[in-house]
Amino acid sequence: MARLRLGPLLRYVDEEAATVWVEASRPCVAEVRCKDGARGSAHTFQIDGHHYALIPVTGLTPGTETSYEVTLDGGRVWPEAGSRFPDSTIRTPQHGTPDNPLRVAFGSCRWAAPPADEHDPVGPDALDTLAARLAAHPDTERPDILVLLGDQVYADETSPATQQWLARRRDLREEPGNQVADYQEYTRLYYESWLDPEIRWLLSTVPSAMIFDDHDLIDDWNTSEAWLADMRATPWWRERLLSGLMSYWVHQHIGNLSPTALAADAVYEAVRATPDGTDALRAFAARADTDPASVQWSYRRDFGRVRLLMVDSRAARVLDEQHRSMLHPDAERWLREQVLDGQDAAPGAYDHLLIGTSLPWLLPHLIHDAEGWNAAMSRGERGARWALRGEKLRRRADLEHWAAFPASFDALADLIAEAGSGPAAPATIAVLSGDVHHAYVAEPAWPADAPAVPAARVLQLTCSPVHNSVPASIRVGFRFGWSRTGRALGRRFARHARAAAPRINWRKTGGPWFGNQLMTLTLRGRRADLTLDQATQKGDLARVERRTLS
Repeated sequence: MARLRLGPLLRYVDEEAATVWVEASRPCVAEVRCKDGARGSAHTFQIDGHHYALIPVTGLTPGTETSYEVTLDGGRVWPEAGSRFPDSTIRTPQHGTPDNPLRVAFGSCRWAAPPADEHDPVGPDALDTLAARLAAHPDTERPDILVLLGDQVYADETSPATQQWLARRRDLREEPGNQVADYQEYTRLYYESWLDPEIRWLLSTVPSAMIFDDHDLIDDWNTSEAWLADMRATPWWRERLLSGLMSYWVHQHIGNLSPTALAADAVYEAVRATPDGTDALRAFAARADTDPASVQWSYRRDFGRVRLLMVDSRAARVLDEQHRSMLHPDAERWLREQVLDGQDAAPGAYDHLLIGTSLPWLLPHLIHDAEGWNAAMSRGERGARWALRGEKLRRRADLEHWAAFPASFDALADLIAEAGSGPAAPATIAVLSGDVHHAYVAEPAWPADAPAVPAARVLQLTCSPVHNSVPASIRVGFRFGWSRTGRALGRRFARHARAAAPRINWRKTGGPWFGNQLMTLTLRGRRADLTLDQATQKGDLARVERRTLS
């Protein structure tokens, strides 16, 4: 009998359909059976000896909630016998009205928790504590969508348990040492992370949308042209990169897509059309490496009158020092089209626009100016010696956010202003980000003579980590970065680089908050409310911020 090795993960959900992701122990037919009669099935596909299925569930009723079970070749494998958790359910939406708000929980950077009987070196896990709360109090308001903004796994920072597993597989004295090397080792990371009992149940009952960041592949992935050249000359890098993209496609990317998008996806069709899809998926990953424009990792989700755009701000970069861009031209066009789609007349297509990008758009002013200065130095504005120094500093200090791509920073500001103005202006436009191991709220302002000045309230909402360390240097550095002294120091960097001033100004209006945490947006009509919850040592979530945004 086939066994359930990983999952189920409830991924895409709309008014009448859903997808559920599973990994089985052998080839089989995976089926989801809902208590209300809705169901769906799919044959597994094989990648490197592993067997996966993304099960489309149809016949759901809008505005309802139904429990479900998973069978493999007819044998029930979920819920597990004797489970201490409530039944997993699929809740179909009727969002956006005062009686049916949309709740969007988000965060990033989740290092896998150790086993329950071991000390946790980075403190309590915010997702674990959310799961424990929802399981113990089923009537508690739960997220309608969990948006995970990168670093779902850490390929370059493995746990002691994983390092012991790797050591039984190969000699860790050889590169890449205690980092993961291939697809099989990536699967170990997902087992470690998603077999956590609380996380497993949470992801089975709360839909999720995901995008990668650097640690899903390696720290500072695609920082610069010189970085990429160095990595391509590293013997173990190609296998790591291909395995990272393949495992991301399997475990995260395909679940982001609607059933309609999946049906039109040539890679998904090719992988499922053969008894072993490994070669087809590996060829896709190789194309993604050599021609990033050939692949689109970004995607769109609409929830009534709320639009979520998840933007790839890692693989889609242009790294030529003279033409650096966070997004290649095709990706820029896609983002613009999705932002403006349906916004040509009042009342517009959405009341709230959410732009998910793993890296913050608005940073503390000192850090923003330092990254802009570094970009100018690295492209040779002060000569070859400064360019070499700039590249070394960029890698050492992680200077590779939107601010390190000044043209892209300004282009995003212009696009947001265009979308946020005019008769179809939404109530809010929020950039959702993580990466920087703390949380804050920042709000931009456009000059009165700008081509467009948003009527919408625009916010940078940054939340991380979900579960990771927050070193003292981060606490001190980011607090100083927001200070008046830090801002003045940043202006000196900008003058030295002869850099043009950003087209907008911004200020911090909340935080910084440090800890393992989650933000939640609650959207009702044109109203938006924000909360921030932090995991406590008592195994609960403490609310540290609550505010109305619109």
